[in-house]
Amino acid sequence: VQLQACGGGLVQAGESLRLSCAASGRTFTSAWFRQAPGKEREFVANINWRGSNTVYADSVKGRFTISRENAKNTVYLQMNSLKPDDTAVYYCAAKSAIGSQGYDYWGQGTLVTVSS
Repeated sequence: VQLQACGGGLVQAGESLRLSCAASGRTFTSAWFRQAPGKEREFVANINWRGSNTVYADSVKGRFTISRENAKNTVYLQMNSLKPDDTAVYYCAAKSAIGSQGYDYWGQGTLVTVSS
């Protein structure tokens, strides 16, 4: 399975972006991670296969929403009220099975830049 992330860009603080991650096949729990310049990759949010359970990093709670359309094998990340600290390369990831320990598939990343 291949993941293709898109939707990044340059926005001003307070604006919104929606990232998409299209998978070439079926995936289970899916997630978004991000890596800012000079920092380690960090977890942003994940969603289970049914879309009934989501988890968010404290830094994005109330501003970001993860969702999925299984009919399209696509996961989204709606990002509102963006801050300069949200500037990073955003990666989507997915598990190949319900019981997978880690994320088996990774996308190539899409750059989000938020100017102040």
